[in-house]
Amino acid sequence: MHPLDPGEPTVIGPYRLLGRLGSGGMGRVYLGRSSGGRTVAVKVVHPHFALDEEFRARFRREVEAARRVGGDWTAPVLDADPEGAVPWVATGYAAGPSLADAVRDQSALPTHSVRVLVAGLAEALTHVHGLGLVHRDVKPSNVMLTMDGPRLIDFGIARATDGTASLTSTGVSVGSPGYMSPEQILGKGVAGAADVFSLGAVLVFAATGASPFPGDSSASLLYKVVHEEPELGPLTGELRDIARQCLAKDPGARPAPEELARRLAPSGVAGLVAAGWLPGPLVERVSRSAVRLLDLETEGAGVAEQQSGPVPFGSPSTHAPAQGFGPPDPSYANFPSPPPYVPTQTSTPAPKPSGVPGRMTVSVAAASTPSGADGRGRKVSCTLVLGVAGALAAVTVGSVFVFGLLPGNDDDNASDAGGHPPAATASEQPGSDGADQGADEVPASYRGTWEGQAVAANGAVPMGTFSLKIERGKIGDRFAVMTQTDQLGGTCAVDLTLKSVTDKEIVAEGKGQAKSAAQCTKNAHTVRLRPKNDTLLYLSENEQSGNPEATLTRQD
Repeated sequence: MHPLDPGEPTVIGPYRLLGRLGSGGMGRVYLGRSSGGRTVAVKVVHPHFALDEEFRARFRREVEAARRVGGDWTAPVLDADPEGAVPWVATGYAAGPSLADAVRDQSALPTHSVRVLVAGLAEALTHVHGLGLVHRDVKPSNVMLTMDGPRLIDFGIARATDGTASLTSTGVSVGSPGYMSPEQILGKGVAGAADVFSLGAVLVFAATGASPFPGDSSASLLYKVVHEEPELGPLTGELRDIARQCLAKDPGARPAPEELARRLAPSGVAGLVAAGWLPGPLVERVSRSAVRLLDLETEGAGVAEQQSGPVPFGSPSTHAPAQGFGPPDPSYANFPSPPPYVPTQTSTPAPKPSGVPGRMTVSVAAASTPSGADGRGRKVSCTLVLGVAGALAAVTVGSVFVFGLLPGNDDDNASDAGGHPPAATASEQPGSDGADQGADEVPASYRGTWEGQAVAANGAVPMGTFSLKIERGKIGDRFAVMTQTDQLGGTCAVDLTLKSVTDKEIVAEGKGQAKSAAQCTKNAHTVRLRPKNDTLLYLSENEQSGNPEATLTRQD
């Protein structure tokens, strides 16, 4: 767990926050505590989802459905606010590491632990499917390992993005490559058998420490799931048979969850858990975590609280009255309501970021044009989209945007055809005579580290901090790396290869680094660097990312 950064909220709904547990494709997760002393996990979705009406509607429906899930081996949904400035949901806190963290930090689980893990998850899915629900995102990071048994989490979140504005084209799916079922990838009907496929992949990961469909890119993983047989590694015996059956391409050939539970735990999972199911090192780790949790004190008592979400929005149109969706525990009923949150209006980013260079920006401007009686603007959806057409994934620096729906996109006066501002005039540039220096290498005046705030889609979407490190280089050399840090701390890196140099600009080919996260662009695109007074303009002709641009200041 990480301490709260300055500017992060100390209260969300009726929960006082103790720290930040992590972040992912949907949002940030905080550790919180209710007025009655219950420890909860509070997930706050990424701010751009708040601008998407379809997302809000689906989020509301999924959370309401998820609150029906109360069986063993799940983390119950306790509370949510789909109508808040930034939607959030609170679930019971599972005191233990995720399966992904446990395997990464220590090793694969022993056979007995794997049997109990899969049997417990199978019982959980039996209950979930009995309610007419499908989880759709069973994966190692959504499986928690506690002393009281495994816990399947993230109900009400995994499905909320499916069907939003950016996901309306044919053959588009949302999920986790390597753990999605073939029918999910291909955009076919998804039923409970899809969760069984994912459970089989989780079994292989828990037992071997590796996914049954290894690969170094989303496209590769998607292709392998659809067309290739799983790699089961050292798995033997019954576990190998179960994994192979769960990972069948045909949904009808996969076993039902209740059948898996009976095969692995004929007398029920509870007895196996009570007898001890985790290996010694994990028991020690979970015990230490539980002690630290008990010792945690809520900081900031008696001081002004920052309310409802990690990022204030610049447009009042994103705010709506909270609906009655309170927690089921009566002890919450008398918790005093925090003072109303008043958003601050943020204009276009300043040339130089405030605070320590490289620090993530906490305040985000998200402008929208009011279009309805409730004041919310047009939909903007920034979801990671995995479009399966030749098993290719569409990924971007930070996010994928529906640019036709962004406010200001129809304004052609402020930009050229590529979405950039007009080129700076000669009077704004060093060497205003415009003569070509005739150089084939990076001038010394460019070299060093530059940093600034970036925007995309003609300034409508904040992109976080761009940090550009420029070194020596000649035509054809890689001479610079741009690292983007978004508002929630995610990073993407772009290599720049020198194409041409004049006294007015450097033209480079940008290409996302292969090791960057899945949501980052990997495509080749043109980048222009233009000196302007004491700053450097970074102009990216990358339509997938909304043609980002930034005004950078020298840091060294």
